[in-house]
Amino acid sequence: MKKLLAIGFVSAIAVAGGALWAQDPEVAAPGGRGGGGRGGAPGGGRRGPNFPQQTRPLASPEVIARGKAVYSVNCTACHGADLRGGDQGGPSLLRSLSALSDQHGETVAPIIRGARQDKGMPGFNLADADITAVAEFIHSVLAKVGSQARPPGAIDPSTLNVLVGNAAAGQAYFQAKCASCHSVTGDLKGIASKFEDARMLQNTWVSGGGGGGRGGGAGGQGGKPSTVTVTLSGGQKLEGVLIRKDDFMVTLRLPDGTRRSIARDGDMPKVEIHDPNAAHKKLVPTLDDKDMHNVTAYLATVK
Repeated sequence: MKKLLAIGFVSAIAVAGGALWAQDPEVAAPGGRGGGGRGGAPGGGRRGPNFPQQTRPLASPEVIARGKAVYSVNCTACHGADLRGGDQGGPSLLRSLSALSDQHGETVAPIIRGARQDKGMPGFNLADADITAVAEFIHSVLAKVGSQARPPGAIDPSTLNVLVGNAAAGQAYFQAKCASCHSVTGDLKGIASKFEDARMLQNTWVSGGGGGGRGGGAGGQGGKPSTVTVTLSGGQKLEGVLIRKDDFMVTLRLPDGTRRSIARDGDMPKVEIHDPNAAHKKLVPTLDDKDMHNVTAYLATVK
């Protein structure tokens, strides 16, 4: 479950065996929000190509092969064969503005020769042709990255199939663990019709969204805020929506819409928080992949 919940989304050119220059502060993922074309970027971008290496022709195979060889000898240890960073701690090159903006090595050549030694990138005495070749190799890799700088060849999370469980087993698990709060004829009625994407269905039910408890409250359980009961020293109780609680103060919104902040001193006043997702938070650490996929398969039949 943890592997898919994390479901997703994946994370300067350098030529040498030292730590390449620090990652540029201004970075953008090829195929991301800034895409300018209608088509998808090569390698899985969701918007049109918007960087030079995605729109201009690449160098000849011979030049790219030469650049790969030079890169492999000088750069892989620090920046990795896939440009994501290597064992010696060099930064990823997949989102470097210098590499993305470079055309034929003119931007990166000064850096390779030592312009960023203060940032940990040593200078290297490479021939102009080798620098150009390495730049062309880097561009050939960047031209294939997916959305959010996903490395070439990496699995696109959007293609993962989560409907791999047993619906009957999922129904049994649901009856044992979930039915005390939820009902497929009540708050979860037709839940599969609300989520065409099975991954979204899975993420929603695991996190506690998609239903409002057996009463079918509007907005879904995942959208309900935590409430709080504050018992003052004289016995008076204040109830409302929790806004903030720390070691010194508790703030709540009362039913009439006003805010009330009460100073705390140890356990006084008594503060009781009612989290609508408490059961799901307790369930998640014990939920294994098999049970998660089984329940998803079951809920996918509830249309």
